[in-house]
Amino acid sequence: MNTIGLVVNSNKGNVAGAVGKLVDWLQERQVKVLFNEESATLLGRPAAGMPTRELGPKCDCIMVWGGDGTLLNCARQVAPSGTPIFGVNLGRLGFLTEIDIPDLTEKMQALIAGQYTIKERMMLEAAVLRDGQPVYNSICLNDAVVAKGAFLKMVHLNLQVDGELVGRFAGDGVIVSSPTGSTAYSLSAGGPIITPEVNVLLITPICPHSLANRPIVISPESQVEIEVLPTEGQVMLSMDGQPGFTLNNGDRVLVKKAPIKARFVKISQTSFYQVLREKLKEWQGC
Repeated sequence: MNTIGLVVNSNKGNVAGAVGKLVDWLQERQVKVLFNEESATLLGRPAAGMPTRELGPKCDCIMVWGGDGTLLNCARQVAPSGTPIFGVNLGRLGFLTEIDIPDLTEKMQALIAGQYTIKERMMLEAAVLRDGQPVYNSICLNDAVVAKGAFLKMVHLNLQVDGELVGRFAGDGVIVSSPTGSTAYSLSAGGPIITPEVNVLLITPICPHSLANRPIVISPESQVEIEVLPTEGQVMLSMDGQPGFTLNNGDRVLVKKAPIKARFVKISQTSFYQVLREKLKEWQGC
């Protein structure tokens, strides 16, 4: 690793001191450090910052300080460049982050020594068609969610897979997630946990009005179409929990596997199941 990019969520506690020490440690070892705008401002060198999406082509990897939300945001911006990323967990669960603060020195030594692997994760692409014309397009790592607004009683949706009707749906919304996203919103909505190496799409209803609406696992080559049926109030499309795109009645949301993948630096030897046991501690008695 000759050049490392730095992305820091400055709202996650007082981390400036720890980040500054790490930058000094890396530079002492002849590793060049580049900064996104927020991390540069945090360290008192705003002129050195650049947009996160510009870091990718200039770095060997990108180090993200924050929780899973910060990592997801970085992944969406960096994935087109193919640059791998890894996270230092400043949040609570941190399913995606690679390093906890107490292990920072040990893991960074392993990184500099080349003791790491690169893991790829499937991403999703969603497009909105309005009167047959595309009006929105975006990628995500975890999930694309079509759901009701804050004051809407129920959303009505038509769900198709590869052009074949699955059924009509009434409830709070529906989640289309990747395997990575199976431990996020989908898990809270009652969906199954899927190991990252299994490339599938997962459709999970949110508080369905009918008990017949259950989670469905489908081929990664399939396309999911969600049509907004006549509904009063606001319906939104949200990608990885980000501020959403407002949908109109009749809009069609098309979700499929994205043509690009997110790439993650894997330093530790912990398995997916070890991470589950650690993050979901209530399972430890099983």
